[in-house]
Amino acid sequence: MSHATRRGGRPARITAEQVVTAAIELLDAEGLNALTMRNLGARLGVTAMSLYRHLPGRDAVLSAVVNRLFASALTGLDPGPTWSEAVTRFAVSYRRMLLGHPHAVPLLATHPLDVDAALPLLAGVLDRFDDTGIGREQALITLQSVGVYVLGHALAQVGTPPGEDGAAPPSDPAALDYYDRWFAAGLDAIVTGFGRRHETGAD
Repeated sequence: MSHATRRGGRPARITAEQVVTAAIELLDAEGLNALTMRNLGARLGVTAMSLYRHLPGRDAVLSAVVNRLFASALTGLDPGPTWSEAVTRFAVSYRRMLLGHPHAVPLLATHPLDVDAALPLLAGVLDRFDDTGIGREQALITLQSVGVYVLGHALAQVGTPPGEDGAAPPSDPAALDYYDRWFAAGLDAIVTGFGRRHETGAD
């Protein structure tokens, strides 16, 4: 069912927010290759050309999807009392979002995030670094490193071989438990390593 309908012969009216929402739903249902302007227009009940009034092309749609999904991982995040807890909670929330949208993982792993949009969302996490006297550059390096780890681990879990379309995350309970333990161990090692680095004031 399309999100927008035509009544009395008038073109359906849509918003940019509806376009992004429909794009995420299409991505979740059919995969990244299916996310075309034509398919997106069909899902919304409008022509593909009408989408360009809201977003100038497929790349703009993909950017908006990346920013929306990243924002959803940070919405309502309680950073906790310390920078290490904040980073850990960010990583867990980010991974939860990625595994909830497995078809989007390759997109987020390869499509740049809008830094200007992301920084305000990360303000609570960055504040914990400030509280400890850790400089902004080192805080961002820590967060970026953890973010890359989360993305890489999620890609390892849900990725498919080259030439195959669509993500197929493992569903076996033993495999899921293994990925969870692997993720936790790797995250702890990264946070611990950065903790030692911050304690010594290493650049």
